[in-house]
Amino acid sequence: MATAVQTHTHDVVIVGGGHNALVAAAYIARAGRSVVVLERLSHLGGAAVSERPWAGVDARLSRYSYLVSLLPRQIINDLGLQIDLRRRRYSSYTPDPVDPSRGIMVDTADAAATAASFLRTTGDADEAARFAAFSERLAPLGQRLFPTATAPLARRADVRRLLGDDALWADIFERPLGEVLRSSLDTDLARGIALTDGLIGTFSYADDESLRQNRCFLYHVIGGGTGDWDVPVGGMGRVSAELERAARVAGAELRSGAEVTSISPDGEVATGTATLRGRLVLSGVGPAVLERLLAGGSSARSAEAPEGAQVKVNMLLRRLPRLHDTEVAPEAAFAGTFHINETMTQLDGAYEAAAGGSIPHPLPAEIYCHSLADPSILGPELRAQGAQTLTLFGLQVPHRLVAGKDQDVARTALLDAAQRSLDSVLAEPIADVIYEAPDGSPCIEARTTGDLEDSLGMIGGDIFHGLLSWPWAEDDEPLETPAERWGVATGHANVLICGSGSRRGGAVSGIGGHNAAMAALEILSR
Repeated sequence: MATAVQTHTHDVVIVGGGHNALVAAAYIARAGRSVVVLERLSHLGGAAVSERPWAGVDARLSRYSYLVSLLPRQIINDLGLQIDLRRRRYSSYTPDPVDPSRGIMVDTADAAATAASFLRTTGDADEAARFAAFSERLAPLGQRLFPTATAPLARRADVRRLLGDDALWADIFERPLGEVLRSSLDTDLARGIALTDGLIGTFSYADDESLRQNRCFLYHVIGGGTGDWDVPVGGMGRVSAELERAARVAGAELRSGAEVTSISPDGEVATGTATLRGRLVLSGVGPAVLERLLAGGSSARSAEAPEGAQVKVNMLLRRLPRLHDTEVAPEAAFAGTFHINETMTQLDGAYEAAAGGSIPHPLPAEIYCHSLADPSILGPELRAQGAQTLTLFGLQVPHRLVAGKDQDVARTALLDAAQRSLDSVLAEPIADVIYEAPDGSPCIEARTTGDLEDSLGMIGGDIFHGLLSWPWAEDDEPLETPAERWGVATGHANVLICGSGSRRGGAVSGIGGHNAAMAALEILSR
């Protein structure tokens, strides 16, 4: 008896409907290939969505991810995305934790004002110049490395030659970040401002020999070739909506409410209601989730589980809070990144506390106000009242602090820690300016790593889906297949990674989706 031939339902089946999956689907469909996206939730976009967290309140917040740094202009142009990314004039404001009546304001449009704030806060007449020189020294990282993110992986030696600065290479890629921060900057406060870029969603410290803080730092300073973090007009949901539109216009099939239960290495993808077969499967879910699906839904894991290290607090305020620092307007202080208790000493101390099982006190955190740059996320009534949003991102909060615990209790404890830390640098309690919903409840919420795991399926609440990788291939690494060359390979030839867990993945970038699509199209053309 002849064996029945199993036909493919699609050229490509994409598991997960986050922003990277939508990027991949758009590219693949534009090339004339059949592609379907399967998303478990009722909506697409994954963590890059806007929501109204409080009933009866017309405020659309970027509930999870909130700024755009790594989305290449190439992807925006290729897919015809109609999005407006606004550059912020004020890079950061950092009140002195010892004396919050003074603080460092980094104003990209006024070098003299920036220098004056450094002097007033640190008492060091040369620290502003050192900070500017350090930033200038890092500039080639973005200028030369970021364009390679949407090309096949280059070898380590080739990237080093491309950078053309062996001393900078050693400082960023071979030695713990703390060393170059100490040699470049003299004050604990300035060193902390720089170190925070190495700790976003990453549980580490200045002198971590694993260099995980260096890898996180690198991705934060190369975005767009400049390291600038831009505000998406309309919120993060606008970015995902445009990607969804581009994918649909190109002819991609997008299915929400379609939970994948298993994947076979040969391209069979099962949901609760249907089984599809793709010539290729692209995984937009984290590698740990993919491993589970390849095992038929088993929870067994062969690798160390990912671990996120952050808490996000979303707030709606009646007005911005008053500062102890009377020389800085709140509208300027909150327009960039507002650093709270983030000296290098505090950041490293917070790591030690969390590694020992305790919520750091004070909790290092940083804030930005989306509505100052983009009031469109607020309804007319809220805008007329002078309401503003605040997003607080707490660092050094590893998933282990909430795993296995009552999530309501864990969420409350982290929210309290975040409020105490913020209050320590304000001239009034943040609770005094929180907007109230029609039912009288305060418009403030905490989203923990546990919430990310439960709501978005991110194992351990890890926003990067695992450890970040260097954006190149080692000199002896095999690059024989398209998947290997594009940094999207798994242990199975027909299964590629298209999400944040890909090489050069992480953050709202679309890079993982672009690179998986390029590899897939190369494979399908053979």
